[in-house]
Amino acid sequence: MADVIYPDWDAPANVRALCTTRSGGVSHGAYASFNLGDHVADDPLAVFENRRRLHHYCPELTEIQWLSQIHSPAVVVADGSRVPQADAAITDRTGLACAVLTADCLPVLFVDRAGKQVAAAHAGWRGLLDGVLVNTVNAFDAPAAQLLAWLGPCIRQPRFEVGGEVRGAFIDRFSGPSVRQVESCFVPGDEADKYRCDLAGLAALQLQALGLTAIADSGLCSYDDPRFYSYRRENPCGRFASLIYRLP
Repeated sequence: MADVIYPDWDAPANVRALCTTRSGGVSHGAYASFNLGDHVADDPLAVFENRRRLHHYCPELTEIQWLSQIHSPAVVVADGSRVPQADAAITDRTGLACAVLTADCLPVLFVDRAGKQVAAAHAGWRGLLDGVLVNTVNAFDAPAAQLLAWLGPCIRQPRFEVGGEVRGAFIDRFSGPSVRQVESCFVPGDEADKYRCDLAGLAALQLQALGLTAIADSGLCSYDDPRFYSYRRENPCGRFASLIYRLP
């Protein structure tokens, strides 16, 4: 039985969203047990079975739009017929889930208040910096003020150390928040020119700047919580999924 997490947010009644954990699958070793990533050298038959089992937790789900994630700002309209290179997907089709795979990067799920469109975005620091969340919000027909966002499990500030060049890049070109707000998301690390980055905090600030007011943060750390795969804690490792879809 999988340990599945459901977002605590005020989503419309016709929308379902969830986040998986490591438990509930058939993978072994470093990928034990509910690995849903097909790009991490796990047994393809195990991944196939894990993805089949995922449907058990998703009533009235017919398809999942998987992505070939490349840490980009690219957003696609989900159609379920291919696996495009992108880091976010949006759809208005019922029964078709938008999904992202993570193991420290930030998964963000979106829905408009009317429940007409849903989206999922994969926000590592590169994609976040380059605008994957901005592009996802802009892909909605509804204005940003009518959107809800959920920030899933990711590596949190005490564990996420980056170089000074990453901090500098966010200060120079991260859209939305003020320089002072961006600086507040980086605290000095244990070594020179190292900083601990608040990835979820940066995402929330940008979403707020775009006009979102309904932002729910899971507060879960993929590094500290053994229920999740964490690339920085143990590599190789599997991937867990965050997905959202509209009921028929």
